[in-house]
Amino acid sequence: MAFSITHQIGALAGTPISVTEPNKSSGESTASVTASAVRKSPAAGLTCKIQNPEGKETGMLTPPMSPCRSPVLGATRPDLSVACQAYATEVEAAPVLEHELRGHVEKINGVPVFVMMPLDSVTMNHTVNRKKAMNASLQALKSAGVEGIMMDVWWGLVERDAPGAYNWGGYNELLEMAKKHGLKVQAVMSFHQCGGNVGDSCTIPLPNWVVEEVNNDPDLAYTDQWGKRNYEYLSLGVDTLPVLKGRTPVQCYADFMRAFRDNFKHLLGDTIVIGPTVLLEVQVGMGPAGELRYPSYPEGDGTWSFPGIGAFQCFDKYMLSSLKAYCESEGKPEWGSTGPTDAGHYNNWPEDTPFFRKEGGGWNSTYGEFFLGWYSQMLLDHGERILSSAKAIYENEGVKISVKVAGIHWHYGTRSHAPELTAGYYNTRFRDGYLPIAQMFARHGAIFNFTCIEMHDHEQPQDAQCSPEGLVRQVALATQKAGVPLAGENALPRYDDYAHEQILQASALNIKGNTEGKQMCAFTYLRMNPQLFQADNWRRFVSFVKKMKEGKNTHKCREEVEREAEHFVHVTTPLVQEAAVALMH
Repeated sequence: MAFSITHQIGALAGTPISVTEPNKSSGESTASVTASAVRKSPAAGLTCKIQNPEGKETGMLTPPMSPCRSPVLGATRPDLSVACQAYATEVEAAPVLEHELRGHVEKINGVPVFVMMPLDSVTMNHTVNRKKAMNASLQALKSAGVEGIMMDVWWGLVERDAPGAYNWGGYNELLEMAKKHGLKVQAVMSFHQCGGNVGDSCTIPLPNWVVEEVNNDPDLAYTDQWGKRNYEYLSLGVDTLPVLKGRTPVQCYADFMRAFRDNFKHLLGDTIVIGPTVLLEVQVGMGPAGELRYPSYPEGDGTWSFPGIGAFQCFDKYMLSSLKAYCESEGKPEWGSTGPTDAGHYNNWPEDTPFFRKEGGGWNSTYGEFFLGWYSQMLLDHGERILSSAKAIYENEGVKISVKVAGIHWHYGTRSHAPELTAGYYNTRFRDGYLPIAQMFARHGAIFNFTCIEMHDHEQPQDAQCSPEGLVRQVALATQKAGVPLAGENALPRYDDYAHEQILQASALNIKGNTEGKQMCAFTYLRMNPQLFQADNWRRFVSFVKKMKEGKNTHKCREEVEREAEHFVHVTTPLVQEAAVALMH
């Protein structure tokens, strides 16, 4: 999670007419004929002829060159609207065939783009939320060349009522919808609660029986030095303790992942895949917002606001017990009674605190190095335990595993990097905190998923010494050194070309030492919502997806890619209108 400027425009309303064609390759599986134009065409000679990948006839009608829109005026031609309606009605009668992904993989020279689904895609009643909108949206995404979708699989929904009682209702249907439209799926094992983070649009608590245990023993929750609890994710201090009805949290996470594998075994290597190869990606949640970190900057209840330094989260009795045991084993028992108490408050800045200030700060003292080493190692050990379980469960299934790391870019230009330290990333001006994380991922063959890819330094408050660009470069170098694939996400919704261009640049991995021309293995776009389907936003998004798929080594010029993208914008207009209207209702 990271913070920047957002650009949100009102959603589009209109009457859609959709046309569906089966068995197209990625980016051409769905076509539509528009009855209302959304923008002027950039070139008068632009046409909208659709062909299958081999140029062969499919035995079905193919859309004619767009008769409904004047390329010169960029407006609806009323005299042809009836023809469009009639054509759409005729073709709609054709069945929508499921895409056969196994055995056929489209070659992607660049970076495949996935789109994150709404947080509430599955309801509390275990059904697909806004089913009509979801269907239209998935069809539009596929037709735009999107590789697949990312969806949260909520622990608090699936195993809500009783330990070991898994209800996959809603997810079964959603995965089948994705398969029908030829979309691949990145499934996030979301072991945190939904609600309280930036962008959270709904509330999904932890399972009822877990909440019951936390109520009985509040120290199961992360705790700061003032005794404030954070209930978003269980404290890693209890990872190996049987505090959940006789099971440890890590056992519960492993059982959940195993149940997911068993229930969707028929889709492994088929629908739930990543990138150009037929492999499954399961992103394993390891903390708040699904990220490997401590909940050091909780915004939802007003405790923290950007760009505060956050606070250490090691004051529950289980974390303090671990600290005490570690200090005694290292011959420093006097340091084992508590964590730092001079590190300021959530909304302080580094120079406000004795611990984080640049001159003589405790972070750079013998004690500071000792504590930060323990605090960050506890987080690494937490990741190691869960990744070991995930690898054992999925390694024989042709499954890729990924973990998300937060893009904490504020105060990055200071010596102490205080917000990263409180989150558990021991990264300072004198120490690389991301290489140990990447090396841990490498031991388990996991993908390093990183946020804030869309951000420019100059967009951020300069007095807070923010540097998302510098942070992304550092992480890219760390993953390169560790030999770990890097995937990206935008931290906040952005619909403008400026952010898209930044993503294109970052995903190209133009860094020192990248002699093999490697790129990010995937990019996940935040998020599917009505704003994405607004006319101008959609036009820019389709162009962005096309450029990402072409990659940095493409022989095509940008103008050619833009023209091809414009074609898909044109034919998906009705689907986009339908998705926008349905999502708003």
